[in-house]
Amino acid sequence: MKSRSQFLRDAIEEQIAVGELRPGQHLDETELAARFEVSRTPIREALIQLASMGLVVIRPRRGAVVAEITPQQLVEMFEVMAELEAVCGRLAARRMFSEEHAELLKAHEACREAHESGDTDNYYYLNEVFHHLIYTGSHNTFLAEQARNLHRRLRPYRRLQLRVRNRVATSFSEHDAIVNAIVSGDGDRTAELLRDHIMIQGQRFADLVASLSHLATKAA
Repeated sequence: MKSRSQFLRDAIEEQIAVGELRPGQHLDETELAARFEVSRTPIREALIQLASMGLVVIRPRRGAVVAEITPQQLVEMFEVMAELEAVCGRLAARRMFSEEHAELLKAHEACREAHESGDTDNYYYLNEVFHHLIYTGSHNTFLAEQARNLHRRLRPYRRLQLRVRNRVATSFSEHDAIVNAIVSGDGDRTAELLRDHIMIQGQRFADLVASLSHLATKAA
Protein backbone atom coordinates (compact mmCIF):
# COMPACT_ATOMS: atom_id res chain seq x y z
CA MET A 1 0.00 0.00 0.00
CA LYS A 2 1.35 3.42 -0.95
CA SER A 3 2.24 5.92 1.75
CA ARG A 4 0.96 9.50 1.60
CA SER A 5 4.36 10.72 0.39
CA GLN A 6 4.30 8.14 -2.43
CA PHE A 7 0.85 9.30 -3.54
CA LEU A 8 2.10 12.88 -3.50
CA ARG A 9 5.24 11.89 -5.40
CA ASP A 10 3.10 10.31 -8.12
CA ALA A 11 0.78 13.33 -8.26
CA ILE A 12 3.63 15.84 -8.55
CA GLU A 13 5.41 13.62 -11.07
CA GLU A 14 2.25 13.59 -13.17
CA GLN A 15 2.04 17.39 -13.10
CA ILE A 16 5.65 17.53 -14.29
CA ALA A 17 4.91 15.01 -17.06
CA VAL A 18 1.89 16.92 -18.38
CA GLY A 19 3.67 20.28 -18.23
CA GLU A 20 1.68 21.83 -15.37
CA LEU A 21 4.99 22.09 -13.52
CA ARG A 22 7.64 23.15 -16.01
CA PRO A 23 11.43 22.64 -16.12
CA GLY A 24 13.11 25.22 -13.87
CA GLN A 25 9.91 26.03 -11.95
CA HIS A 26 10.29 26.53 -8.20
CA LEU A 27 8.41 24.01 -6.03
CA ASP A 28 7.25 25.79 -2.91
CA GLU A 29 6.55 23.30 -0.10
CA THR A 30 3.94 25.53 1.55
CA GLU A 31 2.08 26.09 -1.71
CA LEU A 32 2.12 22.38 -2.57
CA ALA A 33 0.97 21.46 0.95
CA ALA A 34 -1.99 23.81 0.58
CA ARG A 35 -2.81 22.48 -2.90
CA PHE A 36 -2.88 18.86 -1.71
CA GLU A 37 -4.28 19.70 1.75
CA VAL A 38 -1.47 18.01 3.66
CA SER A 39 1.36 19.09 5.94
CA ARG A 40 4.76 20.04 4.57
CA THR A 41 6.40 16.83 5.87
CA PRO A 42 4.97 14.40 3.26
CA ILE A 43 5.54 17.05 0.57
CA ARG A 44 9.20 17.25 1.56
CA GLU A 45 9.45 13.44 1.51
CA ALA A 46 7.83 13.35 -1.94
CA LEU A 47 10.27 15.95 -3.28
CA ILE A 48 13.21 13.94 -1.94
CA GLN A 49 11.89 10.86 -3.76
CA LEU A 50 11.48 12.88 -6.97
CA ALA A 51 15.02 14.20 -6.57
CA SER A 52 16.32 10.61 -6.36
CA MET A 53 14.57 9.97 -9.70
CA GLY A 54 16.18 13.03 -11.28
CA LEU A 55 12.89 14.86 -11.82
CA VAL A 56 13.54 17.48 -9.14
CA VAL A 57 16.67 19.28 -7.98
CA ILE A 58 16.90 20.27 -4.31
CA ARG A 59 19.23 23.22 -3.77
CA PRO A 60 20.63 23.99 -0.29
CA ARG A 61 18.76 26.89 1.34
CA ARG A 62 16.93 27.64 -1.91
CA GLY A 63 14.42 24.81 -2.09
CA ALA A 64 13.40 22.53 -4.93
CA VAL A 65 12.91 23.15 -8.64
CA VAL A 66 11.75 20.97 -11.51
CA ALA A 67 14.88 19.55 -13.14
CA GLU A 68 16.03 21.02 -16.43
CA ILE A 69 17.82 19.05 -19.13
CA THR A 70 20.13 20.62 -21.69
CA PRO A 71 19.66 19.65 -25.36
CA GLN A 72 22.89 17.64 -25.21
CA GLN A 73 21.74 15.75 -22.11
CA LEU A 74 18.39 15.10 -23.76
CA VAL A 75 20.04 13.57 -26.81
CA GLU A 76 22.26 11.40 -24.61
CA MET A 77 19.34 10.18 -22.51
CA PHE A 78 17.26 9.32 -25.57
CA GLU A 79 20.26 7.48 -27.03
CA VAL A 80 20.42 5.30 -23.91
CA MET A 81 16.62 4.89 -23.87
CA ALA A 82 16.68 3.75 -27.50
CA GLU A 83 19.27 1.10 -26.73
CA LEU A 84 17.43 -0.11 -23.62
CA GLU A 85 14.20 -0.44 -25.58
CA ALA A 86 16.02 -2.21 -28.40
CA VAL A 87 17.40 -4.83 -26.01
CA CYS A 88 13.99 -5.23 -24.34
CA GLY A 89 12.39 -5.68 -27.73
CA ARG A 90 14.95 -8.23 -28.93
CA LEU A 91 14.41 -10.33 -25.81
CA ALA A 92 10.64 -9.87 -25.86
CA ALA A 93 10.47 -11.19 -29.43
CA ARG A 94 12.22 -14.35 -28.20
CA ARG A 95 10.59 -14.73 -24.80
CA MET A 96 7.02 -13.40 -24.76
CA PHE A 97 4.31 -16.04 -24.36
CA SER A 98 1.10 -16.14 -26.39
CA GLU A 99 -0.82 -14.64 -23.46
CA GLU A 100 1.61 -11.71 -23.43
CA HIS A 101 1.19 -11.30 -27.18
CA ALA A 102 -2.55 -11.01 -26.57
CA GLU A 103 -1.97 -8.29 -23.95
CA LEU A 104 0.34 -6.40 -26.31
CA LEU A 105 -2.19 -6.61 -29.13
CA LYS A 106 -4.90 -5.37 -26.76
CA ALA A 107 -2.73 -2.40 -25.74
CA HIS A 108 -1.98 -1.70 -29.40
CA GLU A 109 -5.68 -1.68 -30.24
CA ALA A 110 -6.35 0.73 -27.37
CA CYS A 111 -3.67 3.03 -28.83
CA ARG A 112 -5.43 2.78 -32.20
CA GLU A 113 -8.73 3.92 -30.68
CA ALA A 114 -7.06 6.86 -28.92
CA HIS A 115 -5.27 7.85 -32.13
CA GLU A 116 -8.42 7.65 -34.25
CA SER A 117 -10.38 9.70 -31.69
CA GLY A 118 -7.68 12.38 -31.69
CA ASP A 119 -7.16 12.02 -27.92
CA THR A 120 -3.42 12.75 -27.61
CA ASP A 121 -3.43 12.70 -23.81
CA ASN A 122 -5.09 9.27 -23.65
CA TYR A 123 -2.74 8.01 -26.35
CA TYR A 124 0.19 9.10 -24.17
CA TYR A 125 -0.95 6.95 -21.24
CA LEU A 126 -1.80 3.97 -23.44
CA ASN A 127 1.55 4.36 -25.18
CA GLU A 128 3.22 3.95 -21.78
CA VAL A 129 1.28 0.72 -21.19
CA PHE A 130 2.41 -0.54 -24.60
CA HIS A 131 6.09 0.09 -23.90
CA HIS A 132 5.96 -1.28 -20.37
CA LEU A 133 4.50 -4.54 -21.68
CA ILE A 134 7.56 -4.87 -23.90
CA TYR A 135 9.88 -4.21 -20.94
CA THR A 136 8.10 -6.89 -18.92
CA GLY A 137 8.09 -9.20 -21.94
CA SER A 138 11.88 -9.19 -21.97
CA HIS A 139 11.69 -11.45 -18.89
CA ASN A 140 14.80 -9.72 -17.57
CA THR A 141 13.79 -8.03 -14.33
CA PHE A 142 16.90 -5.86 -14.01
CA LEU A 143 16.70 -4.65 -17.61
CA ALA A 144 12.99 -3.92 -17.31
CA GLU A 145 13.58 -1.91 -14.13
CA GLN A 146 16.28 0.19 -15.78
CA ALA A 147 14.08 0.83 -18.81
CA ARG A 148 11.13 1.85 -16.63
CA ASN A 149 13.32 4.20 -14.57
CA LEU A 150 14.68 6.05 -17.60
CA HIS A 151 11.27 6.05 -19.26
CA ARG A 152 9.94 7.71 -16.14
CA ARG A 153 12.73 10.31 -16.20
CA LEU A 154 11.92 11.16 -19.81
CA ARG A 155 8.14 11.25 -19.39
CA PRO A 156 7.75 15.05 -19.81
CA TYR A 157 9.79 14.98 -23.01
CA ARG A 158 8.19 11.85 -24.48
CA ARG A 159 4.82 13.49 -23.88
CA LEU A 160 5.93 16.69 -25.59
CA GLN A 161 6.99 14.71 -28.66
CA LEU A 162 3.45 13.41 -29.10
CA ARG A 163 2.17 16.98 -29.37
CA VAL A 164 4.25 17.62 -32.48
CA ARG A 165 2.12 17.61 -35.64
CA ASN A 166 1.46 14.10 -37.01
CA ARG A 167 3.67 12.44 -34.36
CA VAL A 168 0.83 10.34 -32.88
CA ALA A 169 -0.05 8.92 -36.31
CA THR A 170 3.60 8.14 -36.96
CA SER A 171 4.03 6.64 -33.50
CA PHE A 172 1.06 4.32 -33.99
CA SER A 173 2.32 3.21 -37.40
CA GLU A 174 5.69 2.41 -35.83
CA HIS A 175 3.94 0.46 -33.05
CA ASP A 176 2.18 -1.61 -35.72
CA ALA A 177 5.49 -2.74 -37.21
CA ILE A 178 6.94 -3.40 -33.74
CA VAL A 179 4.01 -5.62 -32.75
CA ASN A 180 4.28 -7.63 -35.95
CA ALA A 181 8.02 -8.15 -35.43
CA ILE A 182 7.54 -9.28 -31.81
CA VAL A 183 4.70 -11.67 -32.60
CA SER A 184 6.69 -13.16 -35.49
CA GLY A 185 9.67 -13.66 -33.15
CA ASP A 186 12.07 -11.47 -35.15
CA GLY A 187 14.33 -10.10 -32.41
CA ASP A 188 16.75 -8.21 -34.63
CA ARG A 189 13.95 -6.49 -36.54
CA THR A 190 12.17 -5.59 -33.29
CA ALA A 191 15.36 -4.06 -31.87
CA GLU A 192 15.92 -2.01 -35.02
CA LEU A 193 12.34 -0.74 -35.07
CA LEU A 194 12.32 0.22 -31.38
CA ARG A 195 15.67 1.96 -31.64
CA ASP A 196 14.41 4.09 -34.53
CA HIS A 197 11.09 4.66 -32.72
CA ILE A 198 12.79 6.19 -29.66
CA MET A 199 15.77 8.03 -31.14
CA ILE A 200 15.41 11.81 -31.50
CA GLN A 201 17.55 13.32 -34.20
CA GLY A 202 17.24 15.64 -37.14
CA GLN A 203 13.78 17.17 -37.47
CA ARG A 204 12.37 15.28 -34.48
CA PHE A 205 15.02 16.81 -32.23
CA ALA A 206 14.43 20.29 -33.67
CA ASP A 207 10.69 19.92 -33.06
CA LEU A 208 11.24 18.83 -29.46
CA VAL A 209 13.61 21.72 -28.74
CA ALA A 210 11.05 24.12 -30.24
CA SER A 211 8.38 22.67 -27.91
CA LEU A 212 10.69 23.13 -24.92
CA SER A 213 11.36 26.74 -25.95
CA HIS A 214 7.62 27.35 -26.15
CA LEU A 215 7.13 26.01 -22.62
CA ALA A 216 9.95 28.21 -21.32
CA THR A 217 8.35 31.25 -22.94
CA LYS A 218 4.98 30.43 -21.32
CA ALA A 219 6.63 29.98 -17.93
CA ALA A 220 8.49 33.31 -18.13
